[in-house]
Amino acid sequence: MTTGSSGNRISRPLASSASWIRFFDDARVLKFAFYALLFGVIATLFNDYRELAREEAFKQQIMPIRDQPVLPSHTPRTIEQTGDDEPEDRERPAVTTDREILNQPMTIELAGDGVLKLAGSITQGTATAFLEKTGQIGEYIKIIDLNSPGGSVYDALEISSAIRENGWNTHVADGNLCASSCPLVFAGGKERKAGENAAIGVHQVFAVGDDTRSNSEAISGTQHTTAQITRHLETMDVDPVLWIHALETPPDKLFYLNREELEKFRLVTK
Repeated sequence: MTTGSSGNRISRPLASSASWIRFFDDARVLKFAFYALLFGVIATLFNDYRELAREEAFKQQIMPIRDQPVLPSHTPRTIEQTGDDEPEDRERPAVTTDREILNQPMTIELAGDGVLKLAGSITQGTATAFLEKTGQIGEYIKIIDLNSPGGSVYDALEISSAIRENGWNTHVADGNLCASSCPLVFAGGKERKAGENAAIGVHQVFAVGDDTRSNSEAISGTQHTTAQITRHLETMDVDPVLWIHALETPPDKLFYLNREELEKFRLVTK
């Protein structure tokens, strides 16, 4: 009996210790699981915030210079050029459109023969207006006629994608301007035609107004925008090498594409 009683006294502390060990083990497991879950939530929120910030930076990349919609021409230096001589700027095509029309926010009007005329600057929200308008009259549209100094890259890409999705053609008439982000809209056409005297040009993207981003954030946003543009051009069967001329051209000038380049980069279809 003495031995048994002593064994019971020994076994009870051992059992109690084992229970506490199991309790602390379970508590540690739960604590670890909680912190792992918390870390996962924080990481997800951080990634979502980063993507949202990147998307907002992308939406802020715009191209118009509102007080001078028809910009001077520019021919970037090539790697083969040496010395101090700057290349001669190519001739700027004659734009006959009233500057006030180009400077105003884009208007969307259905003309005869299924032509939808887009005239003016592409502002943030233009894509929404375009989708609403075409949602109402889409069955009557055959051709998108463009006359714009550009604007919001985000809106231009969204409009371009909608044009391609609906199988509409695009056109830039003689004397009209399609510059900056407008060629991205033009690229959406199933068939793309331009007059011999149409002015089609590209330049670097930039943000207007007070840009509060850091240098690294601004560079990251611009790189993201460039990737979006390149991918879009490839999807539209336009040679993305075209955009090298945009990257080489400062925002206050335009690289006007001549007929040979429009065909070489497949921006116009034959």
